[in-house]
Formats: sequence, structure tokens, C-alpha cells
Amino acid sequence: MIFGGGLIMPPPATTVTPTPAPALQPFAAITPKKNLKRFDSPEYGIQAFLWWKHDVARRDLDLIHDMGFKWVKHIFSWRDLEQIQKGHYDWYTADTIINLANRRGLKILARLDRQPFWAQDDGGAVKLDSAPPKNYSDFGDFCYVFASRYKGKIGAYQVWNEPNLAREWGNRPPNAAEYVRLLSYCYAGIKAADPDAIVISAGLAPTGTDLPEAVPDDRFVREMYAAGGAPYFDMIGVNAPGYFNPPERSPDDTEKDPQIKARWVTFRHVEDIRQIMVANGDADKQIAILEMGWTTDQVNPTYSWYAVTEQQQADYLVRAYQWAKQNWQPWIGLMSCIYIAEYSWSEKDEQYWYAITRPSFPEPDLRPAYHALKNMPK
Repeated sequence: MIFGGGLIMPPPATTVTPTPAPALQPFAAITPKKNLKRFDSPEYGIQAFLWWKHDVARRDLDLIHDMGFKWVKHIFSWRDLEQIQKGHYDWYTADTIINLANRRGLKILARLDRQPFWAQDDGGAVKLDSAPPKNYSDFGDFCYVFASRYKGKIGAYQVWNEPNLAREWGNRPPNAAEYVRLLSYCYAGIKAADPDAIVISAGLAPTGTDLPEAVPDDRFVREMYAAGGAPYFDMIGVNAPGYFNPPERSPDDTEKDPQIKARWVTFRHVEDIRQIMVANGDADKQIAILEMGWTTDQVNPTYSWYAVTEQQQADYLVRAYQWAKQNWQPWIGLMSCIYIAEYSWSEKDEQYWYAITRPSFPEPDLRPAYHALKNMPK
């Protein structure tokens, strides 16, 4: 996701060299708990962008609280916290955000990704937006230190984002087995620090594009299981945009539609991922939807072909939650929609059109979807 400019500089940061993390071994003999920690089915969350302006952060957290949603998803970029070299951390902004959320009774889903440039294969000679590190153990150490600091303050973790896309994997062909290796280090680090935290695998992009640019999400999940990934997540993460389809439309229907011929363009494509879990003996685990929404973009041709109206966006989001509540219990867990708008977004940004608010301050600019989700029975 995009973080804008116009920074408000915090007070001088405290740099801490923490106690070294325990030696973490990939593919260690980890046995999942028989009584897995679970979300209520479903629970309600939304992603927000709180990093740069804390007056906006306070306002947006109040908006989430007033919606009756209990979870806020937030990106905690590895490179923003362990910026200069391994073992030297800047906690000021992360501390502020987590404390602001906790004081409002909101639970945090922390997305961990975005490597520091020093951790890259080339040491940062070419600064990549999102790439796995040279040494996966560096990421595991970071996950351990982060979870140690925020034990009891963060309820769940998302490990990376859309690793089935080359642009999220260092512009290299996505590789599920390599993602499982990375996940295993982070899982071991988080569980060593906070055994009660919920670890969710990365949300995957629904796509019909294949290698080298992408791997379809359902195939990527199968390949994760084939690579031995099951012990390293408490829940499977998915992304579930509805594209131009209402939330109730079946992927069987769109697959048979001669104009579409695809399953991944439906919200209910989540059911395809569920069947893969069941087939791999993982039926006791839940699915967490990490991104769900409908765009209203009428400006950018790349996205406008599947845009809906603002009223449809509001209606479809409510109906998506209702569908899950009526049809996906008990295996659906957290459902996190997108987004409370980041303050610097403009109509040029893809995210602007998915958001249920518009960038504004101090008064909020609320789209119909905000009011619909606030008034929705929960």
C-alpha cells in the first residue's frame, strides 16, 4: 500500500538493540494446537493507514470504533522499524498507533512485510518495494522481536502480502515453497514470543494471470500445502474483491458465463479456497478475509471496467458480511474490508475508490458504505 508524503516528524526516536532472538529453524517440528484459537464467526475489521499523522489516526480509529467494528488492520513495515541495520529499531510510531487502538478497545491485525533495503540480496543497491530478504532468518528475528514487544497488545498477524504476485516478491516469479520457508521463520518467531497470537498466511491476489507475473491464488494455496506449509499458519488468509459481481454470485456461474469464464472474479471464490483446505485435512482451521471490497473507480481504465456505484458498494459490502454469517459459519473468521482512506490519496490512486471514506480532515467525508456498515446488524 502507498504511504503519502507531507510527513510530521516525531520526537527523536529511541534506538534499541534487543536481546537476540532464539535460533529459529525453518520447518521445525511444530505441531498445531488441537484446540486452535479461533475468531468468532465472523468478526468485523477494516484496514486503516495511521502511520504519519496521529491527529488523523485518532479520528479514524474513532470512526472504526463508532462503526461497531472490533478489528483494525494495519501495515507495520519491517523497513520502517529496523531501518538502518539489523538489531536497531525505531518503535515510536508503532507504539503510538498500537496504544491509540488499544485505548479504544480495538484489536489489531498487524501486517508484517516490506523488507529493509539492507536485508536484500544486493544490500539495497536497487531498492525494491517488496521482496523477500536474502536471509529468511532476519525476518524471523524481526517477527520475534516485534511480537515480544507487543505481546498481549496485538491479537493477530498477517505474514506478507500477495506473494503470488511478482511485484510483491522482488519482481521474481512467485514461488509458494519459498513463501512457506519465509512464513515458517516468522511463525516460529511470533509463537516463541507470543504463543497465543493468531498467525495468518498472506492474503493472496485472485488472478487469472500466470507465471512469470503471478500464480493463481487457488494453485498457490495447493502448492503451499504440497510444500509442507500447514503447520506454519493458524488460519489461511485470502483476499476477496467482488469485482463487478454481487456477493452472492457463484463462481460456478461466472465460470460458465461465456463472457467471463473465470471463478476468481467472485467474492464467493473464498469457497474454492475452503475446499482446498478441506482436501488437505485442514478443515479445523478458519479462513480470514484480509481484503474485501468493491471499487467505484470511474477514472482509471485499468480498474473502471469492474467498478460499481457508491450505493452498490455499500449494498454489496453489507450483503457480503450477511452471506458469510448465513453460509460460512463456523469456518469464516475475521473479515477485514478496505479501507478507511489514507489522508494523501487522490483520484489517481486505486485505493481511493475502494475506500468507504474520502481523504479529509478534520471533518470526515463518509461514503454511503460507511453508514451502511455502521448500521449493519452485527
